[in-house]
Amino acid sequence: MPSGHSDTLALAIELLSRRSLTPEDAGCQALLGERLVRLGFTLEAMDQGGVTNLWATRGSGDTLILAGHTDVVPTGPEQQWESPPFEPTLNAEGDLCARGAADMKGSLAAMVTAVERFVTAHPDHHGRLALLITSDEEGPAVDGTRAVVEQLRQRGERAQWCIVGEPSSSEYLGDTIKNGRRGSLGGQLTIHGIQGHVAYPQSTRNPIHQAAPALAALVAEQWDVGNEHFPATSFQISNMHAGTGATNVVPGELEVIFNFRFSTEVTADALRQRTQAILDAHGLDYTLDWTLFGEPFLTHEGQLLEAVVSALESVTGRLPRLSTAGGTSDGRFIAAGLEAQVVELGPCNATIHKVNERVRASDLDTLSQAFETIMQRLLG
Repeated sequence: MPSGHSDTLALAIELLSRRSLTPEDAGCQALLGERLVRLGFTLEAMDQGGVTNLWATRGSGDTLILAGHTDVVPTGPEQQWESPPFEPTLNAEGDLCARGAADMKGSLAAMVTAVERFVTAHPDHHGRLALLITSDEEGPAVDGTRAVVEQLRQRGERAQWCIVGEPSSSEYLGDTIKNGRRGSLGGQLTIHGIQGHVAYPQSTRNPIHQAAPALAALVAEQWDVGNEHFPATSFQISNMHAGTGATNVVPGELEVIFNFRFSTEVTADALRQRTQAILDAHGLDYTLDWTLFGEPFLTHEGQLLEAVVSALESVTGRLPRLSTAGGTSDGRFIAAGLEAQVVELGPCNATIHKVNERVRASDLDTLSQAFETIMQRLLG
């Protein structure tokens, strides 16, 4: 790599060189912690279940959390990468290429260098500045931010504001910020039938045949119509499995995995009840296990949104668009557990989780400037 990189780009390269496949951290948090300690931060390791978690704080009072993760998804076929995925490379177009460049080690580097500049300029800043970093965002998300927030909640911690560095931008840096996310509710449905020979259907009960009308009803159901902030709740079947592999055997069970992405117009309890009512109406013999991955959250106009929007306008010259689209993030745990206003702000997301993941190198410096300006508006 050529010399003369900015502090943010140099730190991003150092982080990206570490093979931190979820839930591994590969020393990323120790590297960041060394820099934060020099600024007067108090570090608290909150590891759990093989997951590395860092809670770093400086100051007291109203709290701004900068949240992110050091784990990355698997690379996919490494031979399809233009350069090795854990050997960060700058290409001719000015892109920094490596696994995690956009999701989200680039944001972590931008956050930490912004903190360094802000604290140097404002050593007696107002309020409390905190960083919450996990290595379990890309995995089950059980022993990472969720666990840390629960521990903080139990000891009475609260926060006013949180910025999650997830890649929120679409076409150019800062064109979109996420001020909310839909809830996610998953179901694992098993329809029980009676296995037997296809030539003797009178002695079998085919769970596929029985389930088909009920599943069609679930797909056709209008769960809500959404609102000005969220689209209508969606129901999607992601996996189905039945059969022994033989062509002459009626299966004894059908397994169906489905997911709701739901708005604030409906609750998880209501979705459970309505789903079970539809299944019951079709006379099915079934078992159904539920997993609530996260409740919907929404950050309305207030100090955080005002600070983020004005900072992006100042740094990029454009006003961002507010959005609640996309999947889930660790912001759902922080919003619910610490009662914080939460916004997601990060680089462009076009290549996240893909082969040849990349981020425009100059965007990382701009993002760092935006984070610093937000801190100035809230804690300066």
